[in-house]
Amino acid sequence: MEVDPSFFQENERTAPTQDGKKFFEIGSFVTESGETIPQVVVAYETWGKLNPAADNAILVCHALSGDSHAVGWWDRIVGPGLAIDTDRFFVIGTNALGGCQGTTGPGTLAPNGRRWGSRFPQVTVGDMVEVQMQLVTGLGIQTLLGVAGGSMGGMQALEWTLRRPGAVRRCWMTASCAAHSPMQIGFNETARQAILRDPKWCGGDFDPSNPPADGLAVARMVGHLSYLSAVSFDRKFGRRRQAGGPADQFEVESYLNYQGEKFVSRFDAGSLVVLSKAIDLYERTSLAGSTSEYLLTSFSSDTLYEPRQSQAVHELALAAGCRSRHLTFDLPMGHDTFLLDGEQQARVARDFWENGIENRGSW
Repeated sequence: MEVDPSFFQENERTAPTQDGKKFFEIGSFVTESGETIPQVVVAYETWGKLNPAADNAILVCHALSGDSHAVGWWDRIVGPGLAIDTDRFFVIGTNALGGCQGTTGPGTLAPNGRRWGSRFPQVTVGDMVEVQMQLVTGLGIQTLLGVAGGSMGGMQALEWTLRRPGAVRRCWMTASCAAHSPMQIGFNETARQAILRDPKWCGGDFDPSNPPADGLAVARMVGHLSYLSAVSFDRKFGRRRQAGGPADQFEVESYLNYQGEKFVSRFDAGSLVVLSKAIDLYERTSLAGSTSEYLLTSFSSDTLYEPRQSQAVHELALAAGCRSRHLTFDLPMGHDTFLLDGEQQARVARDFWENGIENRGSW
């Protein structure tokens, strides 16, 4: 099987863009930890039209390094005629609280004109969702047809169904979970330590013109190793040496170094630290009170967000009396398959928005 080159073009696929980006002012916001952020702004984008009943809206939540531009980083899922059809639905993409693509985060200027840096509070997935809820209400929407997301985005989608029961009819989580395993926390802590141990980190108050680039690059390398599968690396690189490079340099080494260096130009080290800790802290052990329907999709080769974690969410949904379905697809490319599979997960997601769980079509 030929490897889809898009799996190895993450930085190109997710390059930030200002196209269509808007900003919504939340104002003062109190986090779950009790700390106040005086001025919160959320970056968002929309596609399609809200119908007169305002009941065709789908919110798309991004993974850790994503942003509001869902038609870019999820271009095989979100768009005209796709699983999240922008010709039929009013689709909203936001940049999560704590991010670095327009929403308030560690790199944002505080009221005193200095970057928040180390003073930025440790936000939670719940905080991200509360900010999104204020945005959605501000757009005149009381009930969402659905919330969708993978990885960190799936956690946000799940949290939506619990924060305001009845406000979300359907929830699609792909390659996600209700709580990180020790292994997932371990990967994230390794990435954080690469940043925290960079001398340029300066306790989080680094000079933006001279950031902890080495630490952030290594953190991203760790991420790439966990996002793909051993099979994908074998098929893409094998043990081939890098043409034109040092005689002892393997292609995979050159690839990881390149991806790390490119990531530094588009992401903030403080955001990676804050967001990765937020998803490590997230835990839901019950879905009691939810009235949403759930579609859980996972991938057999995903060793970062294993299918058993989606199955656990499915069982929580059933225990809460909710309609739910979990499907695992046998695809070989690892965790990032959720970003690039526009066929198998797309087919069931499209049917899910149309028919829900009870009246599903040919799954």
